[in-house]
Amino acid sequence: MTGAMLPAGADCVVPIELTDRAVLFPGEEPLDSVWIKSNVNEGDFIRTIGQDIIQGQEIFTQGKMLWPQDIGLLAMLGIKGIKVYRKPRIALISSGDELLQPGEDPVPGKIFDSNTYTLAGLIDDANCELAYRCLARDDISDIRSHLEAAIENQADILISSAGVSVGAYDYMREVVQETGELNFWRVNMRPGKPVAFGSYKNVPFIGLPGNPVSAYVGFEVFVRPALMKLAGNFTWQRKVQTVYLGEAISSDGRESYLRVIVKDVEGKQVAFLTGHQGSGNLLSLVQANAFIIVPSEVKSLPIGSQVKAWILK
Repeated sequence: MTGAMLPAGADCVVPIELTDRAVLFPGEEPLDSVWIKSNVNEGDFIRTIGQDIIQGQEIFTQGKMLWPQDIGLLAMLGIKGIKVYRKPRIALISSGDELLQPGEDPVPGKIFDSNTYTLAGLIDDANCELAYRCLARDDISDIRSHLEAAIENQADILISSAGVSVGAYDYMREVVQETGELNFWRVNMRPGKPVAFGSYKNVPFIGLPGNPVSAYVGFEVFVRPALMKLAGNFTWQRKVQTVYLGEAISSDGRESYLRVIVKDVEGKQVAFLTGHQGSGNLLSLVQANAFIIVPSEVKSLPIGSQVKAWILK
């Protein structure tokens, strides 16, 4: 049968399909003779020792993400368990009195919360788990209580959405600095300028903007690489390729991440903007399959220019 050990002295195998007896049922007496319909040579249909893995061969390197086939290989080798990095535990706190849950009745002056769902999906996509998830009011004591709850739930990283800009009710930065610190606030990028980084009670804190596209871009630029390293995936690299601009673009001089559709045009990968690039235009992000990166201090690029692109899907 397939996978059986060779009898002593055998140097090849004839598949049963190449004989006059296609099937030998359990309990039947062995045949006195078999008619072999095809010639065979030494080594035919034999899986030799060391054909797939040889003794002393390195199978995985430290920091490799394990895929289902990797786990199958470990099982095939009889390895019951290995040491791995556990999934990072993330606390996600969205803030704003104006936020409604999907399904609630629309109210003037209110908007539906999208960042919680987008960021939760990105966290899951980064192979992390949500240790804590909430909506915080624009109230110092409420924000403080949620940060404390995140600490109690043993979060490895605190991620907030909104509350770190210059609005009258943006209290997140203030509360974090009560018992922690901010290492930086605001970065020279578009969209996503009001990004904050620091710590709260020695737990790293990343404050993302409230605008949906800004929150997404901030996650991809700053959060995902950090989560990958925290999970032990030290070899992770984002897929980057060079594309051509299918239209002229302008920027404000900040490093800009513009939403585009990259498609093949006469053998070249050409990028076209997905329309209005406002930081609240989530539809333009849904329509995009890549970001193009306009370097800082560059305010315009003509059609046909080569730019770097992050491929999203």
